[in-house]
Amino acid sequence: MRLYAALISLSLIWGMSFMFIKLIVPVVGPWGVVFFRCLLGALALFMYLLIRRRLQQIRKDLPWASLITIGIMNALIPWGMIALSEERITSSLAATLNATTPLFTSVIGALFFGRILYQKQWSGIIVGFIGILFLIDLDIQELVQGDVWGVLPMLIATACYGFASQYTKMNLKDVPVDVLSFITLTIGTAGGGLLMVMFGEGSIEFTFLLQRDILISLIGLGVFGSGLAYLLFYYMIQKGSAEFATLVTYLVPVTALIWGSVYLNEVITFPMIIGLLCIFTGVYMSGRKANREVNSIKKSA
Repeated sequence: MRLYAALISLSLIWGMSFMFIKLIVPVVGPWGVVFFRCLLGALALFMYLLIRRRLQQIRKDLPWASLITIGIMNALIPWGMIALSEERITSSLAATLNATTPLFTSVIGALFFGRILYQKQWSGIIVGFIGILFLIDLDIQELVQGDVWGVLPMLIATACYGFASQYTKMNLKDVPVDVLSFITLTIGTAGGGLLMVMFGEGSIEFTFLLQRDILISLIGLGVFGSGLAYLLFYYMIQKGSAEFATLVTYLVPVTALIWGSVYLNEVITFPMIIGLLCIFTGVYMSGRKANREVNSIKKSA
């Protein structure tokens, strides 16, 4: 029950995150989004660790090479790619493309982590990618002319999520969830700050950051969409599986579509709905084994 409560809670949080990114990225730039969301998330978790007297859990004998890898692959690169993507496509489409994460998780798990995929799961992967074609309205010419630079970064981000989820389950299952989340966001902060300066995003008018909508978005994206969200995400990976944790992306597009439509006046097109249904079907088919694993975990608990 706790795993499913975490799943639903995370879907509600991350559903709003795409809207927050859409509002923030014109002000701070893509790598500025990474820097500020990681910084605020890390500060929130630092206070949590301080209050709980758990800072001593951050020790020299932790698997730092693996932690740095996860910081790069689960925060720095994917969050930068998502922000780059939302400069060109709507938050609704970005969230819908995010639903390909379990597909990448399954494929990467099979190719690099010894996970076994059955025929029904491969069929689900094919159906999911058919859904992507519907999301771009099957307009290859338009895709080549510009939309590819909005769609491709999102797919890179979801591939990073898929790798990071499998890697975390295999190499970091003994690291406490709160410590893992804090270190991930700290590495993301350092990398995001460096790239923000390298790409000329460092000269930000900080008065813009104090505008009500921007400030609310920064807090929502950093404290909740990064800090609290990663506590829930790593909890699901460690207590369930990588496949189960990425099931959250089944639910995120629905929430994001609603938020984008209500607050950003984004249009929900018919091909987008068809594509979303295809992705849901594909993810469900490819995620059947993950559901059985979670059930077995619950029975043995």
